Amino acid sequence: MAGARMTDKEDFFANCQYEPEQPFPKAEYDDRLRRVRERMAKDGVDLLFVGSPDGINYLTGHQVEWYQAQSPKVWPGTSGVAVHVNKDHYILFETVREKLITQYTTHSTDTRIFPPDTMRDGTAFIAKELKDSGWITGKVGLEHWSYRPIRAVSERFEARFKAAGATVVDASDILREVRHVKSAAELACIEKAARIAEAGFEAVRKAIRPGAMELEVYGEMVRALACAGGEVTGLIQPVLSGQKTGSPHALSSRKKIKAGDVVAVDLCGVYNRYHLNMARTFSVGEPMKEVVEVVNKSVASLDFIRATLKTGMRLGDFAKALVGFYEKQGIWENRGWCGGYEMGIAFPPDWVGNFVFDILDPFNHDRVFEPNTVMNYENQFYLPKRQGHFFQIDSIMFEPKGWKYMSNFQGGLIVV
Repeated sequence: MAGARMTDKEDFFANCQYEPEQPFPKAEYDDRLRRVRERMAKDGVDLLFVGSPDGINYLTGHQVEWYQAQSPKVWPGTSGVAVHVNKDHYILFETVREKLITQYTTHSTDTRIFPPDTMRDGTAFIAKELKDSGWITGKVGLEHWSYRPIRAVSERFEARFKAAGATVVDASDILREVRHVKSAAELACIEKAARIAEAGFEAVRKAIRPGAMELEVYGEMVRALACAGGEVTGLIQPVLSGQKTGSPHALSSRKKIKAGDVVAVDLCGVYNRYHLNMARTFSVGEPMKEVVEVVNKSVASLDFIRATLKTGMRLGDFAKALVGFYEKQGIWENRGWCGGYEMGIAFPPDWVGNFVFDILDPFNHDRVFEPNTVMNYENQFYLPKRQGHFFQIDSIMFEPKGWKYMSNFQGGLIVV
């Protein structure tokens, strides 16, 4: 009706003045899209549909708090990004609930919002839009190794694309491999994440005391990370005390820290969703001599790595050298896990990147440590006299002509 008054909702969406929050300039995302399309051409994939939160963020900058990853059946997670090997832009598909956030977190030039009648299951809408746009041709790649979309929804996508005449393949490796090598802008974010992580450990050092609950220390840590500009991490960060440190993936609890305990803390600084992992072990009071000896032998590996590791080095050669070092130190038989993995964009429920270096698993041993990549390295060893588990994690940035540890924060057994 002519002259009808706008509802508050209509007025909001028509006239809202928002402050853009794109993490990077458009040129950064254009280059990422170019690299993804080049990899698609190499793998023979014509259309890639990305539903993983980290993949969506990598391509667009888009991020939200909720991805319907474990939701009711009537609310399946179907939003995502479509990339065609021959198109110089992506198509971002989202629900009307997230329309506004796509406008201030992305540079998208083609965002398509699910109609109200398909708001909760966009698979039919997405397939029709892509077919009508001429994007469904040849092979369509889905991310079978992503937790999102879940199996039932992924099967719906596959059925829709096959009905449109496509062959559906697993294309999980495309984004995972492209993201491994970072741009200068990405590396700068990880540098900032390292400073945030250090702020978290300064708070931990002050908060640990006899009688404090693990959760109290955890709370002070999270507050410090946030005050330093750190974002929500992809994993719940553990603060563990005493013999509980022997289960490094346990959760912080109301367990009270005691005098004489070792306390292990594993955290990440996060900046623009880029994670930087560190872990440190503290001693509440002076530790046993035998404990100090094991810790010192473990931490000596950092100097050994500094003298041995080189950008471009084969992983298998580095693994062999490390095993020899730990055996010479006499601590190899008491190892937990020694190795590392890629650091980069991450969303809950994980921050472990795709690239993995495991000393004993030869899976990646023929690869090399590439320039412009970042990985953590974990030293984990069980302590004598059932004192628990020592672990120290430091992250490494590989540069074209060398590499560096991302933090100089105190290591070893930190006495508080």
